[in-house]
Amino acid sequence: MKMTVDFEECLKDSPRFRAALEEVEGDVAELELKLDKLVKLCIAMIDTGKAFCVANKQFMNGIRDLAHYSSNDAVVETSLTKFSDSLQEMINFHTILFDQTQRSIKAQLQNFVKEKFKDAKKQFEKVSEEKENALVKNAQVQRNKQHEVEEATNILTATRKCFRHIALDYVLQMLSFMYAHLAFFHQGYDLFSELGPYMKDLGAQI
Repeated sequence: MKMTVDFEECLKDSPRFRAALEEVEGDVAELELKLDKLVKLCIAMIDTGKAFCVANKQFMNGIRDLAHYSSNDAVVETSLTKFSDSLQEMINFHTILFDQTQRSIKAQLQNFVKEKFKDAKKQFEKVSEEKENALVKNAQVQRNKQHEVEEATNILTATRKCFRHIALDYVLQMLSFMYAHLAFFHQGYDLFSELGPYMKDLGAQI
């Protein structure tokens, strides 16, 4: 997605600027569709993940039932209980991961699609209308006065900073999403590193 609007054409509010603006609006509309699709994919991923956690917990409970049933065999009962406890920890880690995904990606993207785009469009339409009124009112005033140029520069700079801030904010949200995965796999590694020696000893016993 490449959006280029010439600064001087913007100041003049020229036909070329308006044509470029229409092209940019088309790009933004396409971006909105892609983000909306991403939201739906994220929702599907979270729902599937939560269903996985539910199924995994049922499987873990089955292991615990089998451990209780095998109470007359200390090795079987102890090992199955220990394994079910470890699986429960992994389920907890998965649940945290999907909760963080919902907060950092789904909620933020939904807010962006539903609010930010609409607010930006309304704001642009409002500013555009005000500008048109100002041009009509000041039709006889010399264009490109210094203070007008400075005002336009300040507005464009502020707008650019605003959208840059939004873009960086969503990169930050994605970074948070990746760190959630990092934490998940790190916790799993720590858990099974602690369980490793027991598994090795149990294998030797069996």
